[in-house]
Amino acid sequence: MDKKNKPLFSEFPPVSTEQWMERVTADLKGADFDKKLVWKNLNGINIQPCYSSETESTQLKNTGENSQTLVNYRTVAVCCSETGNEAAKKAIEEGINGVIFQIISDVKVEDLLQDIDLKTITVAFELYTNAVAFTKNLVNYAKDKDLKGYINTRPISNYVTTGSFDESQVDVLAELIQLTADFPNFKVLTISGTEFLDSGANQVQEIAYTLNALVFLTEKLKAKGVAVQDIFNNLNVLLAIGLEYFVEIGKFRAFNNLLTEVAAKYGISDFSNTITAKTSIWSKSITDAETNLLRCTTEAMSAILGNVDGVLIDPYDATFNSPSDFSSRIAGNITTILREESYFGKVSNPVDGSYYIEEVTSKIAEKALELFKAIENKGGFYTTFENETIQQQIAEIRLQKLKLLSQRRTAMVGINKYPNLMETVDKNLLSKDNTANPKVLTPRRASLEIEAMRRVTEDLVQETNIRPIVQLASYGNLTMRKARAAFAYDFIGVSGFDVHQEESFENATVAAYESAKSNAHVVVICSSDDDYNATALDFINTFRAVNKDKVLLLAGAPKNMAELTEAGLDGVVNMRTDVLVTLSAIQKKIQETFKSLEV
Repeated sequence: MDKKNKPLFSEFPPVSTEQWMERVTADLKGADFDKKLVWKNLNGINIQPCYSSETESTQLKNTGENSQTLVNYRTVAVCCSETGNEAAKKAIEEGINGVIFQIISDVKVEDLLQDIDLKTITVAFELYTNAVAFTKNLVNYAKDKDLKGYINTRPISNYVTTGSFDESQVDVLAELIQLTADFPNFKVLTISGTEFLDSGANQVQEIAYTLNALVFLTEKLKAKGVAVQDIFNNLNVLLAIGLEYFVEIGKFRAFNNLLTEVAAKYGISDFSNTITAKTSIWSKSITDAETNLLRCTTEAMSAILGNVDGVLIDPYDATFNSPSDFSSRIAGNITTILREESYFGKVSNPVDGSYYIEEVTSKIAEKALELFKAIENKGGFYTTFENETIQQQIAEIRLQKLKLLSQRRTAMVGINKYPNLMETVDKNLLSKDNTANPKVLTPRRASLEIEAMRRVTEDLVQETNIRPIVQLASYGNLTMRKARAAFAYDFIGVSGFDVHQEESFENATVAAYESAKSNAHVVVICSSDDDYNATALDFINTFRAVNKDKVLLLAGAPKNMAELTEAGLDGVVNMRTDVLVTLSAIQKKIQETFKSLEV
C-alpha cells in the first residue's frame, strides 16, 4: 500500500483498556487509582482519566444545536435615550451584534434604537420598571421589522436575591407574551440561573433549580390563562458559565436535554427557546485582574461548544470598577475572535460523540434530574426557597468550594496561587468581610475570604507605612531547597507581603544567625527532609537565641513537629497547609510585634 494512503496511526498497534490499566497500575506503584487519577467532581460524579471506544456511554438526544448565528452581547447602561443609543452604536462598530440595554427609567424606544439595524442586530432589554408600557412602544416601533432578542424583567433574579416574590410580575409577563405574539424571535420570559452558580452552587444545582423555577412560573402563567406552548416559545434562559471547562460544556448540553424533558411533561414537543450564557461573577478576581480575560475566554469557549445562542462576556474589571472603553472592547473581542478566527459557532456540534463529554453530559443530566424531582416532591421551587432548602444546599457546596480554595486544592491564578508580587492593589477594592443574609442568594466572588485576608495586610501597611518582609533562608540540598523556596514564595505571596527571592547560606547555623539579624519580619526555612532531621532544631535554637519576635516558618512537613514548635517554630507551609489559616496567623503575630514595638 502507498504510504500516502495509509490510515493515520496505522503503524501503532491499538491498546486496549485492559492493557492501559495494567501499565497505569504498574506506574502507580501501589498508589490508589481512584485517589490519584479519578476526578471526584463536586456535582457528585466521578470523571475517569481515560475514555475510549470500549467505554460504555450514553449519548443523550436533544442536547442543542451549535448556533450558526451566535450573538455576541454587550451590556449598555441607559440613563437616557441619547447616551444609550450612542453606546450601542459604538458597540456595534466594534463588532458587537447583540446589545443588552439596562433600563432603569423611562426612555423613548425610537430614540434608543435610532439607526440600529434590527435585521442584523439582536436587542435585549433589562427592565426594572414600566415593562408593559415600554414593550407596547417597542412593538409599535418594530411592527415592520424583524425583532430578535429578549426582555428580562428579572422575576426569578429579584426573588432569590431579595426573598420577596412580586405576584404582579406574573401579570406583567402574561401581558408581555400577548403583546409580542407577532415576534417569534423575541422572547419575553427570561429565567435566570446565574444567581445560583454565582452564589456558590454546582452545575447540577444550577440546572435543577432553574428548571424548578421554570415550572413555578409556568404554573403561575397557566393560572392566568397563558398557553403552555406560548410560555415555552417565549422562553429565554440565562445561565452563568463556570471555570470547569468540560463540565460546563456538559452542563449546557444537559440543560437542553432536560428542558426538552420538562416541556414533554407539559405535552410540548416543538418549541423555540433561546439560551444566553454569561461569564460568572464567582470565578473573577480583583488581584491580578487581567487573568479574568483568560477565565472569560475559556468560559465563552465552553458555552459556545455547549450550544448556547448568545454569550455575554463581562469586562475583566466589571466586578470592582466601572468598565472602561478598553475593557469593554476587549471583552467583545473574545467572542469575535472565537467566532471569526477559531470558527466556534461555525462547525455543527463539534463535541458530539466525544466519549468524555458525552459521559459528563449524561451524568450531569442524571444528577440534575434527580435533584429537580426532589425539589418538586418537596413542594416545588417557591416552597423550598421559602423554607431555605435551596439556600442550604447551595451553602453546603459553597463551603466545600471555599475549603478547596483555602487549601489550594483548587487553583485560581492570582488569588491563591501564582500571585503577582509586582502588583499594588487599592485596599478599598478588596472585600472587608463576607456577612451575607442566609435567607437569600448573594452573587459573589469566590475570592472574598482571601481578599479580606489581603486587606488586613494593606491596612497594616497603611497604619505603619511598613510592608512586612519575608526572607526565604535556604541551605543544604540544592534541588529541595530551591523547590521549597519556590513553593513558599508562591504560598506567602498571596498575603501581599514583600517576599524576597531565595537567599542561600553555607549551612544551617549561618542561615539561622544571618536571618535572625536581617530586617525581615518573617523567615522561612527552606531545605530537604534529611537536612531538617539533622539541623532544623539547631537552626531554631540558634535563631531564637538572637531574635524571639520574628515569625519563623519551615517549608515542608517535618516528623518532629512538636519538638520544633516547642523550640520556637511558628508553623509550616506545605501542600496540606490551609492558606487562610496560616497567613492569618502570621498577620496576627506581626501585628502583635508592631504593637509591642510602639510601646
